[in-house]
Amino acid sequence: MDLDVLFVGTAGSAPSARRGLPATLVRRGGDRLLFDCGEGTQRQLVRSTGLVELEEIFITHFHADHVLGLPGMLKTFALRQRERPLTVYGPKGLRSLFATLAPIVGRVGFPLDLQELEPNDELARDGYRLAAYATDHGVRALGYALVEDARPGVFDPARAEELGVSPGPDFGRLQEGETINGVSPDQVMGEPRRGRRIVITGDTAPCEMTRLVAFEADLLVHEATFLHDEADRAAETRHSTARQAGELAAAAGVNMLALTHISPRYGGREVRDEARAAFQNTVVPRDFDRIEVPFPERGEPTLVKTSAEREVVGP
Repeated sequence: MDLDVLFVGTAGSAPSARRGLPATLVRRGGDRLLFDCGEGTQRQLVRSTGLVELEEIFITHFHADHVLGLPGMLKTFALRQRERPLTVYGPKGLRSLFATLAPIVGRVGFPLDLQELEPNDELARDGYRLAAYATDHGVRALGYALVEDARPGVFDPARAEELGVSPGPDFGRLQEGETINGVSPDQVMGEPRRGRRIVITGDTAPCEMTRLVAFEADLLVHEATFLHDEADRAAETRHSTARQAGELAAAAGVNMLALTHISPRYGGREVRDEARAAFQNTVVPRDFDRIEVPFPERGEPTLVKTSAEREVVGP
């Protein structure tokens, strides 16, 4: 099952020539989950993966740079004569936001469901769940964790034959949990293997809840709006510095840290280097870069740049 994260918009509160406003697309198998929808998101999608028929959008909070792409996207879907339902999730206040946007959006011809989430709410999906948790941004704000179910252990065919199970359909039945000729699956299956975990914080000051939710995650996508010399301003606005994000990633024992919400005042390199002083496996994706997240036994998460020869040096 393929799993990757496409960075649709990686800027902070203001876009730059190279970074659009916040939006992140998680792709797992055939599922497409969009987290935040800043102004221009639909164009960013058109330029990268295409404006797919999203079924679920997750909003972290209601600051303008994270939601103003919604009206245009909804209108485009309506103009396409979309019929498939769309569900938008977000913190309490989501319905009030859409009531305010109603005169702009107008009528849409497809079912639009608005679901307000509380911290610790979980949404069950096929093979994984999405968990919302409280972040620290001075307003109602949620981070999200995609947590895959545990997978069966590795089947040992030699051991199965030793116990008298013949190769063929019985092997498959054993792996599916059925006892065959007195041989139970636990006798021929290894320990269950953990699923993958991705955590997306949205805007937040460094907080203990993120550390707990991201414990040993494969990928933590964390904001880094400031460098350490502006730590006081970061605290005042409930944002994070790159150093703080790196320290949190190290404390959580994550595999990879990806920094987003990059201010136009910075290029990528100084943000990356500050975080790497605390956590080495830090990357600063640009728009349209993606991170592939394989199963742990198949390798480490990998940053795939839109152009393999460029470095993250500009804003």
